Amino acid sequence: MKKYLIALLSTLLLMSGCAIQNKDLSNKKTALKAKQYPPADFIPNDVKIVSVGDSLTQGVGADDKLGGYIPFLKEDLEKLKSINKVEFENHGKKGNRTDQLLKRLKQQSVMADIMEADMVIITIGGNDVMQVFRENLLGLKLNKFIAAEDAYQERLDEIIALIRSYNSDAGIVLVGIYNPFIKWFSDIKEMDQVVDNWNNVSYETVTKYNHTLFVPVADIFENNEESLLYTDYFHPNTRGYELIAERIYDYLVAEDYL
Repeated sequence: MKKYLIALLSTLLLMSGCAIQNKDLSNKKTALKAKQYPPADFIPNDVKIVSVGDSLTQGVGADDKLGGYIPFLKEDLEKLKSINKVEFENHGKKGNRTDQLLKRLKQQSVMADIMEADMVIITIGGNDVMQVFRENLLGLKLNKFIAAEDAYQERLDEIIALIRSYNSDAGIVLVGIYNPFIKWFSDIKEMDQVVDNWNNVSYETVTKYNHTLFVPVADIFENNEESLLYTDYFHPNTRGYELIAERIYDYLVAEDYL
């Protein structure tokens, strides 16, 4: 009888221990489920942006000669909690059209930078429009620009596809064109329509691809209250570039692009 009681007590103690152990495990599981993870911006990231294109990327007309909109955009982006440091690689070249940019994108240095980029920002198209304008200065006709749109769209499509082939993850941002004649040659009404048409073509082309963004800037230069053009009446001045940077930043934030 004594042996039976000892055995029974031992069994009860063992069962009690298992129940306590199971209770502890249950509490641990609940604790794991309730664990709070830090927000996405808890650890700021370093960001590499590659800028390619024409004189707007090079920064022609700006006082600092550091790349037009780039220093302004860099400063704005580095104020974000999610970003620690922004590194820009500037591959802008004055006068570049889409056909010339296509060739430069195949240069080893440009290709290598794009492969490592988190984002690629493009300014292109203004010189394509100006080429048609100069060739038809004495008889400016809308049909001349419309005829050139198809070839421009094909080249722009090649540019986006080439960049995407180098880097499948980087965001691609295309900055639209503006009418530099809006203030000093306002009588050339056809140019407003040309700029609108080419921006529409640019938007349609870019948005065919994933993780891309079109940023319009034409309306910025319709502001007659302050001068936004350099002394050549074609390129933006420092204030003009600052406003372009603000527009790019606003679109990046609004679209949760960073």
